[in-house]
Amino acid sequence: EDTKPYADDFWRKNRIELIREHAVRADTEARVLHLASGEHVPYDRLLLATGSRPNRFGWPGEHAPGVQGLYGLEDLARMEAATKDCRSAVVVGGGLIGVEMAEMLCSRGIEVDFVVREAHYMDYLLGDAEAALVEAAIRTHGVRLHLGVEVEEILTDPASGQARGVRLKDSRELEAGFVGLAVGVGPRIDLAEASRIDTDRGILVDRAFRTSAEGVFAVGDCAQFRDPPAGRKPIEQLWYTGRSHGRQVASGLLGDPQDYEPPLFFNSAKFFDLEYQTYGTIGPTAADGQDEISFSDGASSIRIAFRNQDRAVLGVNALGVRLRQNVWSHWIRSGARLDDVLGDFGRGLFDPEFTRTLEVAA
Repeated sequence: EDTKPYADDFWRKNRIELIREHAVRADTEARVLHLASGEHVPYDRLLLATGSRPNRFGWPGEHAPGVQGLYGLEDLARMEAATKDCRSAVVVGGGLIGVEMAEMLCSRGIEVDFVVREAHYMDYLLGDAEAALVEAAIRTHGVRLHLGVEVEEILTDPASGQARGVRLKDSRELEAGFVGLAVGVGPRIDLAEASRIDTDRGILVDRAFRTSAEGVFAVGDCAQFRDPPAGRKPIEQLWYTGRSHGRQVASGLLGDPQDYEPPLFFNSAKFFDLEYQTYGTIGPTAADGQDEISFSDGASSIRIAFRNQDRAVLGVNALGVRLRQNVWSHWIRSGARLDDVLGDFGRGLFDPEFTRTLEVAA
C-alpha cells in the first residue's frame, strides 16, 4: 500500500474505473482498446503513457540469471532475491539509477565495482570539479569506481548459467554474483506499433501531444516530439517533464488542445549522501556567449551560468547545498542579473537548521 498514489476510495469518488489489465492494441478507427483478457474498452479519447524500458546492448550474458536493471517494483523484488547470499556485484552505467543501485548493494555489505564508460561521472552534465566531488562521494563509501571503460561481456557459470562477473574491453575481469544494468532507457512503443500509430524512437506527437491517430495522445517517456520546442530534446525522459506533460495534455483530452509550454528545467538527485540540484540551462562548460562563476569548499559546490551580454543568470548546479526552488526559478525566468543574485544569495538557500552558513563573496 505504500506505493499507491491515493487511497482506494479516491477512484470511485472521482468516477474513475481502475482496470488491472494489459492493453495489447487500439483500433483507432472504431475507437476501441483491446485488452489481453479479450475484453474491449471503448473510448472517445485515448492517452498513451506507456513509459520506457531499460536499454540492452547485446552483450553476451546480459539475460543470464543475476543480471537485471532497476525499473519497477518487480525489479526490486528480483534484486532482493538475487543478492541474498551475494558477496560482490558490478553495476554498469554512470547515471542516477546506477549510483542508487550501488548504494543499495553497499547497504547490504556487498562489495561493488561501478563501471562507467565516460572519463568522468556524468561528464555530459557536470563540470570536472563537480564530477570529482561525486566520484569522491562514491569512493568514500567503499565503491570501486572504474571510469573510461566499457563492458565486453557478462561472464556466466558454465554449469548454472548464473552471472559470475564482467569482462571489460581492456581485458580486465571483475568478479560478481550480481550484475546491475543502469545504461539508460528507451521509449516503450509496442502498443503504439500494434495500433499502427506513427513511431520513431518514441511515439510521434505534435506540440499538443496528438499522435497520428485521431483522438489519441501520448505523453511522458514514450512520447517523441516531431517538432521539439526551442531548446528542448525530441524525447524528455525525466520525472518533472512527464509530470508537466500530464498537466498540459488534460486540455487536449477535454477537447481544447494547447501547444506545450516547457517548464524551467529542473532535476535533483542524491549521490550517497551528496545532494544535487540543477535549474535552468547549464552544461559542463560555458557555452558560446556565456560565462560562469563557481564556489567550492572541497565538500560542496555551486556553479552559476550567466549570459555575457547582460549578465543574466541562466542556470545553476548545486552539490552539497540545498537551494530554494521558487527563488532560483524566479531568478532564472525573470533574467535576474548575476550581481543581484549574489547580493541576495542567502534568500536562495534552503539548508536545514544548524547547517553551516554558506556565504558568497562576489
